Amino acid sequence: MDKFSFLNAVHTGFIADLYDKYLINPDSVEPSWRSFFQGYDLANENYSLTDEEETVEIPQEVRKEFLVVDLINGYRTRGHLFTKTNPVRDRRQYQPTLDIENFGLSENDLEIEFSAGDILGLGKTSLSNIIDNLKSIYCDSIGVEYTYMRNPEKLKWWNDRLNKNDNHPDYSTEAKKYILGKLNQAVTFESFLQTKYVGQKRFSLEGGETLIPGIAVMLRDAAEKFGVKECVLGMAHRGRLNTLVNIFKKPVRELFSEFEGKDFEDEDIDGDVKYHLGLTLSKTYRDGNEIKMNLVPNPSHLETVAAVAEGITRAKIDRKYDGDSSKILPIIIHGDAAIAGQGIAYEVVQMAKLNGYKTGGTVHIVVNNQIGFTTNYLDARSSTYCTDVGKVTLSPVLHVNADDTEAVCHAMEMALEFRMRFEADVFIDLLGYRKYGHNEGDEPRFTQPKLYKAISKHKNPKDIYASQLIEEGSIDKSYLTSITNEFKEMLNTEFDKSKEDTTSKVKEFMESTWKGFERQEKGAMLTTLDTSYSEENLNNIAKIVSTVPEGANFVRKAERILQGRAKMAFETNELDWGMAENLAYGSLMEEGFNIRISGQDVERGTFSHRHAILRDEVSEERINLLNINPNSKGKMTIYNSLLSEYGVLGFDYGYAMGNPNTLTIWEAQFGDFSNGAQIMFDQYISAAEDKWKAQNGIVVLLPHGYEGQGSEHSSARIERYLQLCAEDNMTVANCTTPANFYHLLRRQMKRNYRKPLIVFTPKSLLRHPKAVNTIQELANGEFQEVIDDTLNTDGVKKMVFCMGKFYYDLLAEREELQRDDVALIRIEQLFPLHEEKIQKIIDRYPNVTEYIWAQEEPRNMGAWSYMLQRFELKNLSVRSRKYYAVPAAGSSTRFKKRHRAVIDSVFSNE
Repeated sequence: MDKFSFLNAVHTGFIADLYDKYLINPDSVEPSWRSFFQGYDLANENYSLTDEEETVEIPQEVRKEFLVVDLINGYRTRGHLFTKTNPVRDRRQYQPTLDIENFGLSENDLEIEFSAGDILGLGKTSLSNIIDNLKSIYCDSIGVEYTYMRNPEKLKWWNDRLNKNDNHPDYSTEAKKYILGKLNQAVTFESFLQTKYVGQKRFSLEGGETLIPGIAVMLRDAAEKFGVKECVLGMAHRGRLNTLVNIFKKPVRELFSEFEGKDFEDEDIDGDVKYHLGLTLSKTYRDGNEIKMNLVPNPSHLETVAAVAEGITRAKIDRKYDGDSSKILPIIIHGDAAIAGQGIAYEVVQMAKLNGYKTGGTVHIVVNNQIGFTTNYLDARSSTYCTDVGKVTLSPVLHVNADDTEAVCHAMEMALEFRMRFEADVFIDLLGYRKYGHNEGDEPRFTQPKLYKAISKHKNPKDIYASQLIEEGSIDKSYLTSITNEFKEMLNTEFDKSKEDTTSKVKEFMESTWKGFERQEKGAMLTTLDTSYSEENLNNIAKIVSTVPEGANFVRKAERILQGRAKMAFETNELDWGMAENLAYGSLMEEGFNIRISGQDVERGTFSHRHAILRDEVSEERINLLNINPNSKGKMTIYNSLLSEYGVLGFDYGYAMGNPNTLTIWEAQFGDFSNGAQIMFDQYISAAEDKWKAQNGIVVLLPHGYEGQGSEHSSARIERYLQLCAEDNMTVANCTTPANFYHLLRRQMKRNYRKPLIVFTPKSLLRHPKAVNTIQELANGEFQEVIDDTLNTDGVKKMVFCMGKFYYDLLAEREELQRDDVALIRIEQLFPLHEEKIQKIIDRYPNVTEYIWAQEEPRNMGAWSYMLQRFELKNLSVRSRKYYAVPAAGSSTRFKKRHRAVIDSVFSNE
């Protein structure tokens, strides 16, 4: 019997619809049908079976229905390769094509009606009509990549959304005029700048001006349709000035003053070039909905801003919106070469769904010039698209022809809808061109003569769209002339006014967030601050972090850790590093501050000293003991990060920028790991206040100390951070006692201003028997920038300045040698040096004849070069390793030999 005879009685449209569901989610299909579909390669086989020498054929009409379904899925999967998305070049040719012959169909089938049309909402219709519909949806000005997504709900959403109006917009005349108005502003603005400031760098948007109406439409929909209250926008240089003026409404007069190169009115601000500056403002739409917009300041390392913008967004989600990510929209605007070539783009994408870093989905927009500086795209990436990094998280990608203004706005709307619906990332590849060179002074014909010959003859998007609207009767020529002249007149008026200005002004970014925090200079940084906290309260916190909560089931080792905490707090009164750190956090939380810590393995701590998170061994519930303190007004969050330094530090820096009342800490697993994030230190942490008036209280913990762990895991490269220090830009410390670290963390938040804090934290001192303090030393006292010795001052002949763990090595040697003539002075705060306190210590020792700086690092590393430049109180000589290319030897024997030689040289009388 023909075991497929039942197919003759089944409506072919039903089979096609069922097969479509099977392709999206096989488990959603009834098992017998699933077995049927699994048994055949429906596109490529002849659909015949041999069963006991009997050949059975599937009905011809059913077989062809499947071929048409396969054709539909071919367009869904590969249609983006055959779109009209490139405005100035022919697309590369991809094989196989979407020709019907490649799907087992022929021209003879074009007029046959197929029920597979139901999939597209067409009903039963001819193959010819189905193909026209598919080309309209998948192969016009928008190409969509989405079929690799594994979530059936998302796949169905895209299938349905793309079927709507054949993936084309249906704007009213009023909407079209609004879009044209924004496009007119974008094009006219660039043309004006090209006329007035010939050859000046501005990184123009010409060739991608439709970005402006696209963003305008997206933000308006975000506010009016989805109730979004705030947007955080991070973007590169290309089109930034246009965005500032036409989206963020930066006063044009101010921008023109910046073009004139006028000095800044603030003497203590060096400022930055105009296309790096940020801005915050609020915009109210006609229906009364308001949206606050933040354009994040950024450096020349363009992709860095992506991580910072995400961190700011997360801070606002936590601080202002009680965890509701639907109230804020992060948008990152990339360059095509940068998103494909910069590793931080991948790091930021990988954060998208992680608990410590997710922001409810980001809209990524690539202003695709098809060229990076002078590098053709074929030399800039191996992947097909610059946006392929988005596929790491199976994010949908929309490739759009930047010349098709309505398609751009339509793509922006769909991207926004997807983000709001699924709280997931989405990418828009805005494929345009770059009218001039990398900057307006370049000659692009040197490297791309053929391309720029085509670009020189190409109409701008405004002329293309205006012609379209005039032809369809939405506007007339007088309307276009009117809006163009009106905008030009405004630009000319503001241009003339800017001539009257003598200075420029750098506006503070997110000014309302930083209300009450006053920028301070070096004098304030050296002012003693009371960081005491009552002993009774500290004892209560100590009890909480040393007690197993009722009902919790910790592993025995964890219980022993808590028992150890209880012993040090309530029996020996000798608190170690981890205990002091916990008490610092707990005390700040009781005073209303939040704590955020992230980095690799920070929950436990690389060296198992922190144990901020304990797990119930039965339920695996994560328990943070500090968060169960009934007296806490703040909350602590701590996250083991992905294996990233650059991206994660950028994120946490952004978080600290968006939430100044949270103690935000990034900890490197080993101090040298921060090398991978050096751009963040150079461009943001050390310079942002001087460039952009941007305060930031980020704390960076860098484990440092020579314990024979080889080259990389010894040094945090102290010299690099000290080289970045100037005036009043940040604090650099290397504490030797738990109490001083405790007071340092508390001081960071108790100040009425914020500066970045770099702390070189110990490894061996975490459990060193002498690196302990009493509860009273935490309860009372303050941070000590320098710690004096306890020797009889009259007998001291040699004064040795040192820092960190090396102090204890020298102390042990002094005790062994019984050398009371050598004073060991600890410099706890390297920058800014508290010279007044150091001088008082020097004055206490009347008989010193030799002043030494001692360090365990090689002479060309560590703090020696810094002390040589900045320490002006006495002439110092140095005791250190010799000059080396690596921080430390890999051989433990050689390491010990060199370390011993430094120690011996400190106590030598030669």
